[in-house]
Amino acid sequence: MSNVITLTTDFGTDDAYVAAMKGVILTINPGVTIVDFCHNIQPQNVDQAAFVLSTAYHYFPEGTIHVVVVDPGVGSERRGVLLVTPSAFFIAPDNGILSYVIEEASRETDEESPLIGEGETELGFGLQAFALTNPHFWHYPVSATFHGRDIFAPVAGHLSLGTPGRDFGDLIPTLFTFPPPGPQIKEDGVLTGRVLHIDHFGNLITNFKEKDLPQGRLFIEAAGHIIEDVSQSYAEASEILAIIGSSGNLEISLKNGSAARLLRAKIGSEVSITTL
Repeated sequence: MSNVITLTTDFGTDDAYVAAMKGVILTINPGVTIVDFCHNIQPQNVDQAAFVLSTAYHYFPEGTIHVVVVDPGVGSERRGVLLVTPSAFFIAPDNGILSYVIEEASRETDEESPLIGEGETELGFGLQAFALTNPHFWHYPVSATFHGRDIFAPVAGHLSLGTPGRDFGDLIPTLFTFPPPGPQIKEDGVLTGRVLHIDHFGNLITNFKEKDLPQGRLFIEAAGHIIEDVSQSYAEASEILAIIGSSGNLEISLKNGSAARLLRAKIGSEVSITTL
């Protein structure tokens, strides 16, 4: 059915957790291509994982299976789910990690679809979800701490061979979501956002989209440092700068260095914008 499976986790690469998942998948389907999407999500940071997933899943071939395992609720009553969209499959815990995917897919299939909220969200037209409750497709023994290896990976392997979604468990009408965080306007008129992700280069990727930026001369503040206006390229500034990155989000960057290290910023740090 699909010859590509991607893996997104918070496992890092210092241990054998990712290798164990790959081994399970390849035992079921030796011919599948496994792509490491990202394994450096901060431990248990579901919000970051949801954002990182949203930045690149569109670039994969139609029918790709995306396995996303950032799962602070592993071993609890939270559901494991398979989400089927018109263009891809997503296997993940039902903890909000697919929020961006659900919103974007809903927009693509229904222009009038409202923004998703916090809590159980009814899936729109063109989307289906199945609870991963059929133990026939699990790897045994099932560890209470490693559903990535014992449930999500084997389901992905069987799905790649053409097993229909309904065989993995019951069709479910809702999934847990949270609204993708957008910037807010404070009472004093200051536009505020936050850092969603820090990439390998130390760039601070914020939740400001280019369309969110007000007209006029901009003053962007991050960790007490003021940046005037948005640069078009790294060559325009000698030190710290703001730029629209490849994700379409505003980034705070340091030419030939790490903005995160210089500003001592972290995921969740506030970024504000005022105009003149």
